[in-house]
Amino acid sequence: MKLTCGIVGLPNVGKSTIFSALTKAPASAENYPFCTIDPNVGVVELPDERLDFMASVFNPKKKIPCTVDFVDIAGLIKGASNGEGLGNKFLANIRETTVIAHVVRCFDNPDIQHVRDDAKTDAPIDPLSDILTIDFELAQADLDTIEKRAEKVTKQIRQMGKEEEKKLAHYLSAVEKIKPLLLDGKCARMADLTDEEKAAVYDLHLLTIKPQVFVCNIDEDTIESGTNAYVEQVKKIAAEQKSEVIVICGKFEADLSDITDENDRKEFMDSVGLKESGLTVLARTVYRLMGLRTFFTGGEDECRAWTISAGDKAPQAAGVIHTDFEKGFIKAEAYTVDDLRQYGSEAGIKSAGKYRQEGKDYVVQDGDVLFFKFNV
Repeated sequence: MKLTCGIVGLPNVGKSTIFSALTKAPASAENYPFCTIDPNVGVVELPDERLDFMASVFNPKKKIPCTVDFVDIAGLIKGASNGEGLGNKFLANIRETTVIAHVVRCFDNPDIQHVRDDAKTDAPIDPLSDILTIDFELAQADLDTIEKRAEKVTKQIRQMGKEEEKKLAHYLSAVEKIKPLLLDGKCARMADLTDEEKAAVYDLHLLTIKPQVFVCNIDEDTIESGTNAYVEQVKKIAAEQKSEVIVICGKFEADLSDITDENDRKEFMDSVGLKESGLTVLARTVYRLMGLRTFFTGGEDECRAWTISAGDKAPQAAGVIHTDFEKGFIKAEAYTVDDLRQYGSEAGIKSAGKYRQEGKDYVVQDGDVLFFKFNV
């Protein structure tokens, strides 16, 4: 499964505006439901101050950051799990993502219709009801997935007996914890699962077990304080669901994305008291929730950030650059960006005894700078 983040929510909560600001892609953001029919996909560069610092040291010809793939999925409404609106297609789109960014409307604007039950009814702004609507639909879809698998599991146990039941013990105990939550319209991620139980239900690809971040879309008047009554509601729900919260003004981020000059961007952010773009925080959070980490390579030709999974060892990291590097891996020469910051150069790092030689069992750490030796 490709590592992507799906941007979901009710219609007209600002998903496409945020997606367009993230990717600078022409996603439609009209003021009517279902304006996004086929999911828009955009590749977002991951801002990383560490890469910028390395570039300031090496002055390379090229600087290449990591990226995150975002998918703008059309708005869900009540009944989506039964095919209402464009439900079936969009639930399938969500299932194919790794992380969910759930955009919640946290601003008042009588000129923008708010839809919860159907496209003909203007609903009041109520983050709790909005979230429960989405959660209920995703939970119903997950229940359907579990029920379909139950038929297969029952048949396996009937045919294979007690031994098969023992093999499925972790799966059965996981479902026993998850199912009551789903029946209550809650999320599977709220279940207290062991690592073995998580692994046992992984291939179900449950929608509500995916890592999630709530994106509170606020108005420009709320940027400086960073919160309002709606945001506080979302934070309370997020704590219960083991999810994170990011506060973003979609309108401001859209305007900011149109500014290319770095000084002008900084001045624009300073005007509302922001040190960094909310979308930068979102991209970084999604990257982490995907279980991804970054190592770097640096030199006069190129400084580059490379993406690996948490726990990857040196040969696997080498393979990200080229498969031959992994096949013929000998060792990795390593230091950290912090070492480079402290000692100023690779020569300084070596003089301080911080330049390391790592073998095939070394688990690469986020922020490592690596140079691979290999022989094919």
